[in-house]
Amino acid sequence: MLTSFLTLLSLGCLTGITTVLFGFGGGFITVPVVYGVLTVTARPGADADAMHVAVATSAAVMVVNATAAALAQWRQGRLRREYVWPLAAFIAAGAVAGSFATTLIGGTALRLLFAAYLLITIADSLLRKGFLSVAGRTRPQPLERRTVTFGGVGIGLVAAGLGVGGSVMTVPLLRRRGLPMAEATAMANPLSVPVAVAGTLVYALAPTTASGPGQLGYVDLTAGAALLIGSLPTIAVARRLTGRVPDRVHSIAYVALLVVVLLVMLAMGL
Repeated sequence: MLTSFLTLLSLGCLTGITTVLFGFGGGFITVPVVYGVLTVTARPGADADAMHVAVATSAAVMVVNATAAALAQWRQGRLRREYVWPLAAFIAAGAVAGSFATTLIGGTALRLLFAAYLLITIADSLLRKGFLSVAGRTRPQPLERRTVTFGGVGIGLVAAGLGVGGSVMTVPLLRRRGLPMAEATAMANPLSVPVAVAGTLVYALAPTTASGPGQLGYVDLTAGAALLIGSLPTIAVARRLTGRVPDRVHSIAYVALLVVVLLVMLAMGL
């Protein structure tokens, strides 16, 4: 148990860095980390729900991480109302539906969906123009109404269902509207908050046989606490790096981290 707690604590520091630099809120790090710890330490039969617990715990951690990072970005003047607020309500609506859907999906199917989502996002970022570089855009373009409504609901649906916040959909979206990576990733944090809140409430109240000591529904409170102890101080330090990373390097690092997470999930026996 001590080893697992220390592992979660140390990797919580990594989620803090990725929350600030990439707007992940911790989701893409938290899900494989919690899933890996649970499959090793779970009581007999409980590992069947490990992916659901990982997704739920990720959502709970993101409530705190994304809020803390969003406040830090707001103080630095990096949030732009015209991009954040139109999307937030529609993302929240989709998040509720996505969270309910996840409770009905088997653990194996959920792992496959998580990996497929990563693979599609990586391919899209590399093959479609506008993500690795925004050269040629004189100024950022506004979001279209259809993107705000249908796109927002879709982002919430997928993000809450997989416990990944939404940054991997909102960052490419905002990037292709001409925003620099520092701003696109900054705005991913407040847009992850409604996803995280909706997901956490649904997962915490969901009836499950997986609940044990330290669990609220599917949410593992012990694992979540360990991750937050590591991530929150790191967020306070890492926010000073925002804007200092060259735009091209920032976008490449974003895709590279997704590749690493995908490889980790595959190595864990997806």
